[in-house]
Amino acid sequence: MLEKPTVIAVDGPAGSGKSTTAKLVAQKLGFAYVDSGALYRAYTLACLRQAVPLDDPAAVAAVVARSRVQLENHPEGCRVFLNGEDVTGEIRSAAVTAGVSTVAEHPAVREAVNRQLRETAEKFSVVVDGRDIGTAVFPDADLKIYLEASVEERARRRTEELRAAGREVDLEAIKQDIERRDRHDANRPVAPLSKAPDAVVLDTTEMTPEDVVAFIVDKALDLHSAKV
Repeated sequence: MLEKPTVIAVDGPAGSGKSTTAKLVAQKLGFAYVDSGALYRAYTLACLRQAVPLDDPAAVAAVVARSRVQLENHPEGCRVFLNGEDVTGEIRSAAVTAGVSTVAEHPAVREAVNRQLRETAEKFSVVVDGRDIGTAVFPDADLKIYLEASVEERARRRTEELRAAGREVDLEAIKQDIERRDRHDANRPVAPLSKAPDAVVLDTTEMTPEDVVAFIVDKALDLHSAKV
């Protein structure tokens, strides 16, 4: 087992399998799984509930300042709490999905999320997933993974995920939304999506989740062997 604290950063575009992969890797290694996207979604939900304009930096910053977001690891997955209320399901709503990219661009939101991520990593070994974990949040992470997959495959995975949750979705609409998010994330002025120069790039288009997890776990264990 790896010595604590260790940080494994898993980055990649929308639908590349970051969350599923990071959660399973954390379970295999006995690390804490930290879903950075869930934090951004929780703050977005807080803004929507208080009906503030999502593109208003001051209004969003005020909501963030009076909101308390917590993540808890449970056997069935990461649970998300907003001011003590379990909002794990609600943060995956269409409204939150549509607004989260806008909210995530505000410096006050990024500072709050990054601070929480770093505070957690000071206490526990973690696997953290997101879009700028290995570049902006943990540039000195012990292991950086960048997941890729074709747009078609990412759209198929997201469609299956949403249908399994009981939502009626259109594959082509999901594909167009992923392409839109790719353009937005790559060109946003604050912490754009990018590969860390020292990241291990993994194209998962033809890989099973189990293969991806096994690859990363092996890399993590190799890292530990090199240290000792």
